[in-house]
Amino acid sequence: MIKKSAYAHAFAFYLVSLASAWIQYPPDGFATMTHYTMPSDFVASCGCTSDSSQFPTAAMNQMAYGSSTSYGPACGKCFKLTLLNTFLSDPPFYPPESKSVVIKVTDLCPLSTTGWCNATENGPNAGGHDLNFDLVWPSSAIPDDFFPSNETLYGASYSDFGVWNISYATVTCQSNWAGSKDAAALGSVASLGDGGCCPANPTGNANNTCPSFSDQSGVPYVISIWFGRLCTYCFCCSPDTTTSSSSYPLTIPTSALVVLCASLSYYSLS
Repeated sequence: MIKKSAYAHAFAFYLVSLASAWIQYPPDGFATMTHYTMPSDFVASCGCTSDSSQFPTAAMNQMAYGSSTSYGPACGKCFKLTLLNTFLSDPPFYPPESKSVVIKVTDLCPLSTTGWCNATENGPNAGGHDLNFDLVWPSSAIPDDFFPSNETLYGASYSDFGVWNISYATVTCQSNWAGSKDAAALGSVASLGDGGCCPANPTGNANNTCPSFSDQSGVPYVISIWFGRLCTYCFCCSPDTTTSSSSYPLTIPTSALVVLCASLSYYSLS
């Protein structure tokens, strides 16, 4: 729990990688899936309209998403995600029925040194995959029992396995995503101007696919490493499977190789 207390020091280093390139992935394949919570009507990194949150959405790992902040080429893309099995449980769990959901990418899962969104062109994540889809769930758009379990076999601690092996397939949003016929759920927030990009049905064509915001803006790839108990007022201090809104743009200069972030806070962990 976080509570008010005396001043607490917090330190975090940011290692900036200037050598990595975005992951190029096939239209169909295998990936890991995690999930995170996002408030209803929240505007995430791509800048998609708040109404898009009323339908199935997900974040994609940074190096496949194509930008270290704000929007990237993955924004607006739709994928059919199908649960295959768990692999952290012993034994692995194979659900008796196959469940799928078509999602629209509206957010990014930041790159870090560990976790499920840490794949780069030099190596996959701990599940052996280049892609991780971080599903917004629980969600009114997805059934509460979407992720199956077997508490009799695994116990109550595995009512939610947390990480799954999945298959993914790129699909057209127009005929597959549940929000495709709701005009209010399509496009980006008008007030963001060039700060948002969320095409209704991207196909990979330059005319309907977002560019990389960080490439255009000269923003480096950032890996966050924790030191201390709490980091406040420091960008990218969130866990690997928690995404960040484009409302907080990264301002680290491209010439920096190591940035030390130190802060004093009225809050401490207890």
